[in-house]
Parts: sequence; C-alpha cells; structure tokens
Amino acid sequence: MPRAVKTLLLFIFLSLQSFAAGAAEKSILVLGDSLSSAYGMARERGWVALLEQRLKRERLDYSVVNASISGDTTGGARARFKPLLDKHRPAIVVLELGGNDGLRGLPVTQMRTNLSAIIKESQTAGARVLLVGVKLPPNYGEVYTSAFEAAYRELTKTHRVPLVPFILEDFAGNPEFFQPDRLHPNEAAQPMMLERVWAGLKPLLTR
Repeated sequence: MPRAVKTLLLFIFLSLQSFAAGAAEKSILVLGDSLSSAYGMARERGWVALLEQRLKRERLDYSVVNASISGDTTGGARARFKPLLDKHRPAIVVLELGGNDGLRGLPVTQMRTNLSAIIKESQTAGARVLLVGVKLPPNYGEVYTSAFEAAYRELTKTHRVPLVPFILEDFAGNPEFFQPDRLHPNEAAQPMMLERVWAGLKPLLTR
C-alpha cells in the first residue's frame, strides 16, 4: 500500500477516534430519584428535560441521560451505576440522591459511603460531579437532620465537588408547588429546580 494512502487512512482513523471521544465527553448523566424522574407528570415536564432544552437554547453541545428512578436510595443507585458509567461515559454526573435514605431513616454513614463511592467512580472515569442535596422535615429530629445535611458538605470537601445544598430551596414550604402527597414537586416547581441545578452546573460546562 502506498505510503500516502497509509498516512491518509491513519489520519481518518485518528479523526474518528477523536470525534468519538469528543461525543462521549459531551454527555451529562443525571442519577437521581423521584425529584429528577418527573414523578407524577409527563417526563418532558421535569427539570431534567428542561435542562436539555436550556442546553440547546444556549448552544451548548451536550446530551442528557436521565437515569433517575423514583424511590431509589443511594445503595440502589450505587449498585446500578457502573454499567451506566461504562455505557454513557459522561463528562458530567449530576448526583441527586439521599432523600429516600433520609425518609427511611437509614444510617447517614451508609448514605455518605454510597455517595462517596459513586463520586470516586465518576472521577476515576474522568467525569466531573455536581452533588445535589436535599433537606429533611424537622420531624426527623435535629440530630438526624443535622447529620444528614452535614454529610453533603463533608462529601464536597472530601472530593472537591460543587454542591447544590437544597434543590427545593425556593419553595419547600409552599404547598402551591407540590403534588397532593406534599412530597413531590409539581410542574410549576420544575423551572425553579432547574435554576438551582443550573447555578451549580454552569461552571462545569464547556463550549
């Protein structure tokens, strides 16, 4: 085979590899629970779908994979995370978990360990992580709720990842923005949830 043809084929091969790597780097994987899975509404109304729309409007070339499952705990997400990471090879992982651990009264140390493992796996694979926190109702007791909230802060310090402290910050006490169960945000709340996440996510995005 002539040398010029070999050089051309090598160039094409390397270009395709570069393109594939670039495509893989441009995905955002959202790993969450019912707050991110658009529970009780059409999936396209949830904040994750709104995120995808915003990325397009701002001409940021990212695809969004919503791997959120209603009712999921940090332990459940940890168990299913590796195949998701291998399949999608995200540039960014948005980690919105812990609420169901808290509502079930599971040990905070267990939640922190699971989230830490997911963060480490993400970083080892080359993905940046945005940690999205939640807060529990006061009836869970000051000791438990304080430890629960502190776990998120400790994770951000340990792994040097940004934190959205509370995805429901702007409306948590307003029933107007919740479904009848008073636990799950309704459609009207989704844009506010997106704004909370966007503030932490935007610095991680590249054009």
